[in-house]
Amino acid sequence: MEKQNMNAASPAAAAKKKREPFIHIVKRDAMPWYKSWAVRACAVLAALVVSAVVTMLLTGENPLMVYKTMVHRSFCSERRIWNLLQSLAMLLCVSLAVTPAFKMRFWNIGAEGQVLIGGLATAACMILLGGKIPNWLLIVVMTVSSILAGAIWAVIPALFKAKWNTNETLFTLMMNYVGIQLVSYFVMVWEVPKGSGKIGIINQAGREGWFPTVGEYDYLLNIIIVAVITVAMFVYLRYSKHGYEIAVVGESENTARYIGISVKKVIIRTMLLSGAICGIAGLLLVGSTNHTITTTTAGGRGFTAIMVSWLAKFNPIFMVFTSFLLVFLEKGANEISTVFRLNQSFSDIITGIILFFIIGSEFFINYQIKFHKAHKEAAK
Repeated sequence: MEKQNMNAASPAAAAKKKREPFIHIVKRDAMPWYKSWAVRACAVLAALVVSAVVTMLLTGENPLMVYKTMVHRSFCSERRIWNLLQSLAMLLCVSLAVTPAFKMRFWNIGAEGQVLIGGLATAACMILLGGKIPNWLLIVVMTVSSILAGAIWAVIPALFKAKWNTNETLFTLMMNYVGIQLVSYFVMVWEVPKGSGKIGIINQAGREGWFPTVGEYDYLLNIIIVAVITVAMFVYLRYSKHGYEIAVVGESENTARYIGISVKKVIIRTMLLSGAICGIAGLLLVGSTNHTITTTTAGGRGFTAIMVSWLAKFNPIFMVFTSFLLVFLEKGANEISTVFRLNQSFSDIITGIILFFIIGSEFFINYQIKFHKAHKEAAK
């Protein structure tokens, strides 16, 4: 009887084994940092190989010369190096701004608008108060105004999320378009000359509200400010009580409530911080870099910052390297388009391939693929 039951069960077991998938994707345990960076390095090498093949097939150019041009033209002069560092600092600043919210699992897609509103507040102070108060006081007013403007713009969706549990992704995304239209309106109000559709350089004659130059370098002050923010954000997220609460809320809101953390308070406080740093980015772009305001002042950094933050695993120190990589790729891609007289789309293809491999490497860092061996049928 038992033998009959075993024989009856064996076809079912065999069918189950047969239905079992050949490939399983399993969550990987935390990988040591040196192994994870080794995976990323291999991804970069693979991306360069694939990009080289694409370059030869599409253009016939020597891929080694293309890569050499990207590196050489990005660092061939002191001015290019400082421009690259300035771009790195601005992207890093916005990335630092969105990181606390992302670590809390609050999807702040509105950094673009928050930067614009901070820049708009800076431009308003420069236009309305320039020459009427001492320059040092004007810079103080600009700083306070931009921080408050960015914080207020960011806390609006946070309040709705905390009180009515609205979708923060859509809310913050829509706020971007409101911010763009506000900037567009005031550009038309302040345009110089009338009918030009742009403001032009603000206070070009007297330089009221322009940030001072440190030594001989125009962008050194920006870099110093962002470096200080980077260290402060690392300490805040890693060692402060607020940083701990952000991490707990990001892991589980129920757990946070159970141990006595006010989730609503953490959401509002974190978004105030996020918007304030975006406001500082707007301040630096208008008061220290461009000395004007347009609807493209943020330059898409609010969206690129999302990639920087995620690739760095919300670690402010690692964000320095990811920001550098993305800025270098952008600058280098533009250079090869100019030098080799290639379509801009080709440089975007090369950048896309490299980013695809880098982002794809995160899958192999977090997951592993397991193959099931085929089982032989039991002997009759």
